[in-house]
Amino acid sequence: MPRHEPKSLESLLPRVLARLAEESGKGRSLAPVWAAAVGPQIAKHTSPYTLQAGTLVVTVASAEWAKTLSLEQASVCERLNARLGAGTVTALSFRLG
Repeated sequence: MPRHEPKSLESLLPRVLARLAEESGKGRSLAPVWAAAVGPQIAKHTSPYTLQAGTLVVTVASAEWAKTLSLEQASVCERLNARLGAGTVTALSFRLG
């Protein structure tokens, strides 16, 4: 039986957080992954709210942030999935908060 290289906690943690967010319906646990994916400027004005069926609902400070992120949706999903695993986030949705 082949042995696999052990994975670091840093590489496993985002996937565990994604699973917890999906199962609980609460996306707040994804805050560190979100911040790493979008950068500090965007993270200052936004936060993950819930993850359900591949859609990450993001709380935004204004409609302008929702518009900005919707234009970058494909890129943001790609960066999130690079950390969380392919297909974890398939779409973004926004709510004012």
